[in-house]
Amino acid sequence: MTLLQACPRTRRPRQWWARRAQWGDRGGVTVFVAVCTLALIGIIGVAVDGGGTLRATERADFLAGEAARAGGQAIDPAQAITGTAIVVTPQDAQAAAQAYLHSAGATGTVTVSSDGTQLTVTVTGSYTTTFLPALGIGSMPVTGHATATLLHGVTAPDEEVGH
Repeated sequence: MTLLQACPRTRRPRQWWARRAQWGDRGGVTVFVAVCTLALIGIIGVAVDGGGTLRATERADFLAGEAARAGGQAIDPAQAITGTAIVVTPQDAQAAAQAYLHSAGATGTVTVSSDGTQLTVTVTGSYTTTFLPALGIGSMPVTGHATATLLHGVTAPDEEVGH
């Protein structure tokens, strides 16, 4: 007879350790897969919502540029006809830019420089997130900026033409 067969105390711990080795990792893969799945969904969510925010920012920049161009068309005819200066009428330029923003469904601010040669438009809005509400982030702010500068010349501004 061997020692293990003769002594039941020695056999009991061996059976317990054998059973633990056999069943000890049961369910471990499930936890690992669940954690990896959550991490993957989080990464996809950040990519989708980050891309959406970038698209919304690009759209805000585009709308700001178009509104600035629309406002830049409100040239003061009295000064333009006489050749005194090419400047915008501030009230008309702001109204034209705001009208463009309104037609595009955007909101923003329009400022005209003191000399009337630059029009700056800032568009503000928000992007409604798709995945990030799970983290408590329902929307992200977006802002677009553009400046239109009135230039006078055929191929280049008058200041840059070397005669």
